[in-house]
Amino acid sequence: MTSSSPALILDCDGVLADTERDGHLVAFNQAFAEAGLDIEWSVAEYADLVKIGGGKERMRHYLQTHPEAGVAEADLDATVADLHRRKSQLYVELVEAGKLPGRAGVRRLIESALDAGWRVAVASTSAERSVEAVLRTAVGEATRSRMAGVWAGDIVAAKKPAPDIYLRALADLDQDPEMVVVVEDSESGARAAAAAGLRHIVTISSLTGDDSFPDAATVISNLGEPGAPAHYRAGLDVRDEDGLVTVSSLELILDKADRPWPQ
Repeated sequence: MTSSSPALILDCDGVLADTERDGHLVAFNQAFAEAGLDIEWSVAEYADLVKIGGGKERMRHYLQTHPEAGVAEADLDATVADLHRRKSQLYVELVEAGKLPGRAGVRRLIESALDAGWRVAVASTSAERSVEAVLRTAVGEATRSRMAGVWAGDIVAAKKPAPDIYLRALADLDQDPEMVVVVEDSESGARAAAAAGLRHIVTISSLTGDDSFPDAATVISNLGEPGAPAHYRAGLDVRDEDGLVTVSSLELILDKADRPWPQ
């Protein structure tokens, strides 16, 4: 039986924490160096690569289009697997060392939604171990234990911007898509949410300020904290009088029948 409870589903990277520039990029470059590869992605280069969903897919694309990196096609699968395994270890070490704190408003909104009877989950195409590490850092063990689950990694074949990870989460949760609000940070993630038919908020991250979000209910700087309001960018202004995204903001998005919203 389809759940009648509303659900909040959050992406991980760029949403729970601003992980791409200061986490994933650092770990990728360190893994390349340890493997003896003459590869060092710049921030600008990675901003383009991050539009490819999935770390393994990102590396595969780069190595296939940069033969000067010296990885033969016959060795590609094993090289990508080894690099990704080591990169994930390095990334989790960064998270567990406290290098990637949760973004403003994430813990506050998740706990408020849970207290109000919402189901809360995470849907990401990053590796599950990495997602769980970020989530526990962002919200704490007690709050994580109250959540409906994490959908991550290779449980779907097609990564974002394909909608598959969201469709899988909806199916497993038996969740009515008309009762869901997603939080994303990138064009790729927002396209995935839109393709799944889901209303979505975009909180801009360090690498996505120039992305396009034509179907987002609202585009803002972050979810806001008391004394540090979120900055409005486009769409509906669903912030409260203190500049925060709250459960009432989520309810307003669900109640708004007209889509797309004016940008």
